[in-house]
Amino acid sequence: MSQALTLVDGLALRDLQVYLSRASRIEEGSVRLIAGGGILAVYVAVIYPVGLLDEVPTVLGLRTFALTSTDPIDAVVPIRSLLERVNRLDAEMTEAVAPVTLTVPMGVNTVTWAAISPPKGGWLPRTSTTTGVLNHIARAGIAEVANAVPTGTGAQLVQKVRAEVWGRDIEGLEEVAAGGAFAALSLGFLGDDEVDEVRIFDSGPWTRLTSPRGHVLIKRKAWRLTR
Repeated sequence: MSQALTLVDGLALRDLQVYLSRASRIEEGSVRLIAGGGILAVYVAVIYPVGLLDEVPTVLGLRTFALTSTDPIDAVVPIRSLLERVNRLDAEMTEAVAPVTLTVPMGVNTVTWAAISPPKGGWLPRTSTTTGVLNHIARAGIAEVANAVPTGTGAQLVQKVRAEVWGRDIEGLEEVAAGGAFAALSLGFLGDDEVDEVRIFDSGPWTRLTSPRGHVLIKRKAWRLTR
């Protein structure tokens, strides 16, 4: 039997459409859907290790959406399949204020990052930063990767460069990897106003960047844990 989610209205569907479209341009893989208590949490992978020796941090994007349905769901599905269904519903939608039911695609079981679950609670606040700081770090990192990786470079070298750039701590923000800034920019969480606050929280090996537009979750390597 197919699982289904009922979003509160067509505006939520379009927000989900934009979010998935941005995520698919970064990593055309899978998305994790966790629904319960009238809330849908949508996790996407931005950066994650591809082997035991890969030192890049795990960086996930998260947005939540209100549901009228309450059935629990925890599924990992292809992002392209989900986005196709969202696009189809959007094209058929005639009333933006009416609830919209979305059928969940068939799940996949081979996504390593989806087995790593960020904590739901225990988040302790840290000092905050601004969207302007993260925007600068992300764009500088993108330029650094582009300059260091010529066209046609092998995948192993590309991964090494990305690990060095995006695994580096942001100056002035202890143990906040630059990959978190890249995720926030790429997923549209920074907006246009560079003075907006981005709050920072910790819970065990995880750091969370929270802006009014979404969350970025960063899992530090075990050998880096100092708290």
